[in-house]
Amino acid sequence: MNVFSRRGLIAAAGGVALGANSARSAEGPSPVRGGKGADILGPRNAAREAEDPFTMAPPKTDHGTMPNLKWSFADSHMRLEEGGWARQTTTRELPISKAMAGVNMRLKANVVREMHWHKEAEWAYMIKGRARITAIDGEGRTFADDVGEGDLWYFPSGIPHSIQGLDGPEDGCEFLLVFDDGGFSEDSTFLITDWLAHTPRDALAKNFGWPESAFDTIPEKELYIFPGPKPGALADDQLGGAGPVPKRFSHRMLAQEPVRTKGGSVRITDSAIFPASTTIAAALVELQPGAMRELHWHPNGDEWQYYLSGQGRMTVFGSESKARSFDYQAGDVGYVPFAMGHYIENTGDTPLTFLEMFRSPRYADISLRQWMALTPHALVQAHTGLDRAAIDALPQTKSQVVPG
Repeated sequence: MNVFSRRGLIAAAGGVALGANSARSAEGPSPVRGGKGADILGPRNAAREAEDPFTMAPPKTDHGTMPNLKWSFADSHMRLEEGGWARQTTTRELPISKAMAGVNMRLKANVVREMHWHKEAEWAYMIKGRARITAIDGEGRTFADDVGEGDLWYFPSGIPHSIQGLDGPEDGCEFLLVFDDGGFSEDSTFLITDWLAHTPRDALAKNFGWPESAFDTIPEKELYIFPGPKPGALADDQLGGAGPVPKRFSHRMLAQEPVRTKGGSVRITDSAIFPASTTIAAALVELQPGAMRELHWHPNGDEWQYYLSGQGRMTVFGSESKARSFDYQAGDVGYVPFAMGHYIENTGDTPLTFLEMFRSPRYADISLRQWMALTPHALVQAHTGLDRAAIDALPQTKSQVVPG
């Protein structure tokens, strides 16, 4: 993609530059494109508007009414606890996100996300630092592992588990959790302390074979996130039970060899290589400046995105002549409803890295360019009016990332 197509389109959209200095001026971008629009006379939030120049001055190809497909974790409520925090993006924050929800969580070293389970399955990506995770399944088989940056874990619905931050340069860890239901709430998980606090003491005594006085010290309410004892060696926490779980609940995503192109790379992790992850498939995408995740769609579900670094723009096509563009940066969530065509372009000067998640056991996408290359070319020409020689030269393999 040449310099005009990457940056000149900004001018075509109304002279709004994506450069940090001009886009974040005191006045903010103007809702003007060519001879259309006008300046803002009333109150405005210039800093916020500067983060979304294509919302302020959309390209002329945007059309019709599309739902909001963006939410920033910076706008989510921050639940502060001793030694950590959590914030979430669900249908309450992003109403279109019905298939999946996300939680961003931080635990300092030794701090515990208490023993709990969910109705929903939990998929996770470690953003920074290290943690120890533990779980058991319905057969009494056990799991424990230490996970670090770029590692994944997946706990099926109903599987009890725990997470504890470990010592290291980052003093614990920060991670992204994704759940296979947009209506999920982090505040509605099943917590061991909450259950014990709301079970009669005589029932607890009978269940464990202990005197009622043994439960005098249990917490009166949930702990949720709290400082815990420093973990020992991993081997000491890999308890026997009925043996290890048959499918490991963790996976080293960054250890995968990516699909590399001139414009970037893609790592795809689904149940084919992470067998435990039966309801969520994912891809980790890196785009070099100017590069683009090619025009495509997904035939097997909605797409939930999390932006890890850089800045980019996505345009989504929703049929009925509807299309809308959104700007994203680190910490933002993007969403693409089922089967809607879209692309993502790196509009910054540093690599753009983001995760794509799907409520599906397998990852699947369909490339517009590959579809055209593998359809009778005379038919494609009749539809598009494109040069036949150009159509004949289209590559028959998908290229997921195209260079700038």
